[in-house]
Amino acid sequence: MSRFLQPVPKWRVSCIIGYRGVGKSTIASSYVEGKFYHHYDPTIESILYKNINVKGIDYNMKIIDTAGQDEYTLFPPAYAQNIHGYLLVYSIDSKMSYKVAKITYDKLLEQTGNIILPMILVGNKSDLQEDRVVSVEEGKELAKYMKCPYVEMSAKHISEVDSLFEYLLELIALDNPHLNPQHPTEGADGGDDKNKKCDIS
Repeated sequence: MSRFLQPVPKWRVSCIIGYRGVGKSTIASSYVEGKFYHHYDPTIESILYKNINVKGIDYNMKIIDTAGQDEYTLFPPAYAQNIHGYLLVYSIDSKMSYKVAKITYDKLLEQTGNIILPMILVGNKSDLQEDRVVSVEEGKELAKYMKCPYVEMSAKHISEVDSLFEYLLELIALDNPHLNPQHPTEGADGGDDKNKKCDIS
């Protein structure tokens, strides 16, 4: 009878963080809906879900689209618990969003106890080259500081959005290959301790 059992989809929780107006909600909605939305109201927080197959593996994705951070915002502890991977987003046409990306990263490390988490630094709005104020070199420099990959993309291009999340799933798998594949009763790490951070050491 076991031959008829379907593989259990792997449960993964990602969190999109960054300055306001950088396109976090657009990235999330473009990924889930498969289409680009030009207008979005400022997000307080929204949670989206998507079932996807990547390289023959089924995933249940939970995507937390967070409220915009700034240099004075307290980093919510909930965004540092039970998260498998992060997209830290800034916009290439905003120096402030670039500055806040580093500040947000430092705040996250304070919450996690300096544990380096699976993360991609995302320079969004690559379609706005004429308005660029943050260079590719600056993006790479910040990614080096954060010890994570750097990607420039436009949320207008669905294929780039899809590739971004697939890349994040690969990083999560590399960082923690024995992650519990099942949907947890509480939290996202599949463990017994509701307040435990994801074990991604």
